[in-house]
Amino acid sequence: MNIAVITRGAAGLAVVLAGVSCAAPADRPDRQSTDRASFDLVISHAKIVDGTGNPWYLGDVAVRGDRIVAIAAAGALDSAPATTRVDANGLVLAPGFIDIQSHSWNQVLFADGRVIGKVSQGVTSEILGESTTPAPSNARVDSLFMSGDPDDALTLARLPQFRGAHGFGSWLDSIQAHGNAVNVGSYLGASTVRGYAMGRREGDPSAAEQDTMRAIVRQAMRDGAFGISSALVYPPGSYAGTQELIENARAMAPYHGTYITHMRSEENGLLTALDEAIRIGKDGGVPVVVYHFKASGRTNWPLALPAIAKIDSARASGQDVKATMYPYPASGNNLASCIPGWVHADGKLLERLQDAALLARIRAEMTDPSPTAPMYCQQNPPDAYQISGFTSPDWLRFEGLRLDAIAKSLNLSWADAIIRLTITENNRLSKITFGMSDENVARMLSRPWVVIGSDAGGHDPDTTTALVHPRSYGSFARVLGKYARDDSLFTLEEAVRKMTWSTAQMLGLRDRGMVKEGMFADLVIFDPATIIDNATFAKPHQLSRGVRDVFVNGTAVWRDGKHTGAKPGRALRGPGYVGATRR
Repeated sequence: MNIAVITRGAAGLAVVLAGVSCAAPADRPDRQSTDRASFDLVISHAKIVDGTGNPWYLGDVAVRGDRIVAIAAAGALDSAPATTRVDANGLVLAPGFIDIQSHSWNQVLFADGRVIGKVSQGVTSEILGESTTPAPSNARVDSLFMSGDPDDALTLARLPQFRGAHGFGSWLDSIQAHGNAVNVGSYLGASTVRGYAMGRREGDPSAAEQDTMRAIVRQAMRDGAFGISSALVYPPGSYAGTQELIENARAMAPYHGTYITHMRSEENGLLTALDEAIRIGKDGGVPVVVYHFKASGRTNWPLALPAIAKIDSARASGQDVKATMYPYPASGNNLASCIPGWVHADGKLLERLQDAALLARIRAEMTDPSPTAPMYCQQNPPDAYQISGFTSPDWLRFEGLRLDAIAKSLNLSWADAIIRLTITENNRLSKITFGMSDENVARMLSRPWVVIGSDAGGHDPDTTTALVHPRSYGSFARVLGKYARDDSLFTLEEAVRKMTWSTAQMLGLRDRGMVKEGMFADLVIFDPATIIDNATFAKPHQLSRGVRDVFVNGTAVWRDGKHTGAKPGRALRGPGYVGATRR
């Protein structure tokens, strides 16, 4: 076969090998060279956006098995033998998108594994682990999953499988064995580390408990964790002190992990929280990534610029600090996050909320407007909160309403309405908070050190009825459609970089996230002229438009806008993984 093969690396250089077929990657000696066998897949005449940020170019891509084995000039592979041929004329071919903040936990461990809401956007890898992971587990970790929520009950039943020295690795093995359309990896939840040693108790760890945490961190890193993930606003993760987190970071540093964090505040304490995150990374000797970078609460919007300046300054001084974002001006989490952390301690939230002797203190802290007070939900007016997840028949009428309307209907203050709703619905309610400005979202999203993470699970619109944040269905398509194409906030190439190679670098994945020979064939084909999100806050269960085909490890999981049912996804493991096989 006489093919002019063009290889493009991270530096954007092109080398033309006239009359020479691409050789198999050096680390894959089992593969035949391209001139001795046909390809499994050829994608031809594509506008290739390779993930590095380099300008697009026209070309063909060939796949054998699970790897990209040749990249050629457009049309050069038209006569090459191939089992499957895909014409991408007029469409973009890019690396599959990597969601660094996924909550598709149940979808990849209990549900059918298709992860439709994400695959339909071009996502090929989901990274779990914000705050809490089900592994490694022991009896104390079990207490983190005793909320009474049906999803927690499913996890609780599986926790005994994740005990023992390699509990974290067993969890990743279980995800792979389940069968999923996407690749799946995970950070180690800092709340799980603390829970393993201390349960749901407040306070600093003893020397022995801190030693236990270090040991847990080291083993999880060897089992494939990408690093440690904290969420310092949700109990019991919020009970962790700075020094505890530094010690855990030091334990993972030899394994090249990253400290990724939902910081202690995104409201009036944003700058102080950012200082803490940067200090943990510096003293712990690890890179830092800030989850869903934002200035939340209308009175705090002016903090966006100094927050950006802090990260720019840290990077200028030589410290590796980055951030993730979802492209929406609204966040989403549990309604009970409006209630002070101490009320949640030892798993006694509902008990304390029904203790008349404590209610005055709880109300006072929830509504304290003073500048130095901890921010719960008092930084926005009640109409900024959309409530969902109701299951009680008498309360279904409140689904999707704002907190002010619900409180008025119940003839309660907004704080008392939250307390009553939390008790009646057994702490299962969620809220969407409209607390960010569109201007700040665009300003922060445009920073070169920001990558895209949905902070959401990949739901199935045919089976999910509860209101969810539209980011579940639209985050990646929205970046490409609204921010890159329509608003020209950045180029198409920059948008793709923020979803692919830059994210892979954060995770230490060196064989995904780029259209390059030798890389795993995680690929997405989309129409740059039509790609857009369709999900809204009122009607979130709508798939995005514009993604035609998605391939995971060389296998089609989305063709012509429909799921194929294939589940070729694998477990992804971090740079400290010690095992018989590195993937």
